Amino acid sequence: MATLLEQLKQYTTVVADTGDMKSMEKFKPTDATTNPSLITAAAGMPEYSYIVDDVLKQAKSAAGANSDDKAVAAAAFKTLAVAFGRKILEIVPGRVSTEVDARLSFDKEKTIEMAHDIIKQYEDAGVDRKRVLIKIASTWEGIKAAEELEKEGIHCNLTLLFGLHQAVACAEAKVTLISPFVGRILDWYKKDTGKDYAGAEDPGVQSVTTIYNYYKKFGYKTQVMGASFRNTSEIIELAGSDLLTIAPKLLAELDATEGTLEKKLDASKSASMDIQKITIDKATFEKMHAADRMAHDKLKEGIEGFSKALEELEELLAKRLKEMPEPAHA
Repeated sequence: MATLLEQLKQYTTVVADTGDMKSMEKFKPTDATTNPSLITAAAGMPEYSYIVDDVLKQAKSAAGANSDDKAVAAAAFKTLAVAFGRKILEIVPGRVSTEVDARLSFDKEKTIEMAHDIIKQYEDAGVDRKRVLIKIASTWEGIKAAEELEKEGIHCNLTLLFGLHQAVACAEAKVTLISPFVGRILDWYKKDTGKDYAGAEDPGVQSVTTIYNYYKKFGYKTQVMGASFRNTSEIIELAGSDLLTIAPKLLAELDATEGTLEKKLDASKSASMDIQKITIDKATFEKMHAADRMAHDKLKEGIEGFSKALEELEELLAKRLKEMPEPAHA
């Protein structure tokens, strides 16, 4: 009998949620997605030290001999994310998601500027922009930045998405795909109510199911990629989603389990559902966001968490720079 992972791949595009290339080679996902926390973790692994050192040497050379280690490290982290992305694209046949600095989440212009820089780095290395998704937090400013980028043929993955208002705004902005955070929604509800949830009762599963049916009902092209899973039960309940991005530990569990996997999400069923259409402008978005405690709390927490991971990465890179031997002079 086929494993759950083999069956899932028949209904859904499986994406690896990791910066670890070995996991990708093992589970053969179509796409891969990274975030600052995953890049920080991968940058600390001895087997990837050569990628980090190459990037630091280039950044140091570009900045000049008298440059400050902290400034070089800050410049290097963007290049490092692209360097990992390029390595990942040698393994996966599809796309890689590379994230804009989370500290720019409320700055539309600077988000666009950094997205252009990321795409230029990929294209200078011979990578077609079609193989890259720019990852941006689902703030109003982030969504509006993505709307402009999509018009230029730069495809976006809107992350840290927790509420229907964010999902609708993304669809109306014609972004390529969204990443609703299933597990983080579950975390919030468990903490808020003191209850545990399983299967179809999981609030994260319900949120993604609602978004998926809304998109398919109204014919939006934006794809849904469930993310941030806490257990395989959540993944099983979302079989049929356009994409699912899954951590190596859960990919291994699915790969080790045999059984029958049912397709739970089906676009043909969404068409006949009684769903109310919502139109989102900035005022409506802000009103709905303020009213949705979970989305408000988790977006704020997510941006702060990714910003902290970037600061840790910059510190790690600055420390590594100090330890690197000075280049020999002729």
